Amino acid sequence: MQTAWWRHGLQFNFRIHPLGLCLAIGYALAYWSARQLSMDQFYLPAGVRVAALLLSPPRFWAYLLVGEYFYFGVARYPLVEKYGITWVILGSALLMPTVMLIMSTCRRFLVATTELWLMCVAGASTLAVTGLNLLLAHLLWPTPPAASLGTDLVRFLVGDFIGVLTIAPLALLWVKRRACAPPRRELLVPTSIALVLMAIIGFAAVWIPTESGSEKTSMLLLLALPAIALTCMHGWQGAAVGVPIWSLAVRLTMPASGMADSFDPAAFSVQQTLAVVGGALLAVGACLSHHYRQSRARQLDSERVLSHARSAFISAEQDLRSRALDIRQLEESFDASLCSVAEGLRVDGHEALAGGLLKVTTLHSRKVREQVTMVYPTSLEHVGLYLALQIGGINEVWKSTERVAAHQLIGDPCRLSIDLQLSAYRLIQDAVTLLLQKEPGQIRVRARCGRANGNTGILITVGTVDAGHGLSTCTESLAVEQLSGRATAYGGTVGCRGNRIRMLLIEPGTEEVRWKNRA
Repeated sequence: MQTAWWRHGLQFNFRIHPLGLCLAIGYALAYWSARQLSMDQFYLPAGVRVAALLLSPPRFWAYLLVGEYFYFGVARYPLVEKYGITWVILGSALLMPTVMLIMSTCRRFLVATTELWLMCVAGASTLAVTGLNLLLAHLLWPTPPAASLGTDLVRFLVGDFIGVLTIAPLALLWVKRRACAPPRRELLVPTSIALVLMAIIGFAAVWIPTESGSEKTSMLLLLALPAIALTCMHGWQGAAVGVPIWSLAVRLTMPASGMADSFDPAAFSVQQTLAVVGGALLAVGACLSHHYRQSRARQLDSERVLSHARSAFISAEQDLRSRALDIRQLEESFDASLCSVAEGLRVDGHEALAGGLLKVTTLHSRKVREQVTMVYPTSLEHVGLYLALQIGGINEVWKSTERVAAHQLIGDPCRLSIDLQLSAYRLIQDAVTLLLQKEPGQIRVRARCGRANGNTGILITVGTVDAGHGLSTCTESLAVEQLSGRATAYGGTVGCRGNRIRMLLIEPGTEEVRWKNRA
């Protein structure tokens, strides 16, 4: 059984996908087109190779291999007599599998972190492909290359690396287009200015005469500034656009042809700077984008936690509201029953007894309603926070202590949401209770609500009337501990300053701004 394959042969079942054939032909044409625009110091096919692997799923990589073999078969067949069949076969067959291995390895270990893995692919593929090309050329060519090994090594390394930086970032940017965050509106104008500057500087460098080498070099180096600006504004996405534009501008200034061994020494110094600075921008941009995504994720988690906290507070308030309404209905039914009893006593001639019963009923009904408003201030839904503080049962309780001075209330609280007003009501209630228990002297409540810089909220201060009496350390710690939860859920803060507790609440969906307390 083990030798059956030897007698009957091997049978392979594979499917040739029409899309794969189109991909192979398209890759061969793209490789050929890139080669026509390239030179040793600016080798776009290296970028086409990496970009094709980025854009294609691994199951289609075999078609890319077929496309590259097809191109090399057509392009290098006439070179068999000059360089030998061995070099033609090995020099064509090893390049794409080597880059495939590098790509799959880097994807497996680095793709989950940042786009920095693309720089690993660019560096590793440049070193591997350049090393293979030079090694095979010096070992298999009948006549070794005319240039020295060091010269060819520098040219090929710079050319291949710049070729990858020119095309591969754009390919990866296209692959991640759905995962990329949309650009912020405030950055549209600076981004447009940076892109226009790159276009103007690039065209200016192209039109500068070749004889003015220093001016042309200076103009090309100036392109680094808009590329740096794009990286600072958009992170890796900005670098993925700025670096290829810079690279293409440098290529447009090269008068050399795409023939073999063509070289432009004037642009080579700029290309070395481009390779170093462009690689650094892509690496720094990848790190910036990674930290921005982490920061954004933490911000979203924080917003989600605050949203859940607000939902919990709202749910608790709704439960208290339903209980308060139930108590109110029960109290009204008792009042109705007692009133009917009093009416019966009056009909039977017991006027004094009926009057006493009505008086006691009215007194207890008022007290019950005051306690109901302590459970949930239903009047707040109709007249707003400020009037609820002045007409509810909480005001009667404060009056009975004879320690709460007249409130100082500024603004229209009805512009705030009911949920925010309820939270402010609870914070005021808890803060006054805390100061009544822990601090001597008169207490005053100040509040101001309004809108500033597009943000709506309310600033509340509860403190002693005596400005020279500061809050104790125990009171300050209890205030922050007991009041911060509700204030933080509404994007606000709680702090103590001198003789006051300061509480800021912001409407959900707006950002905290500085509210100057002039109360």
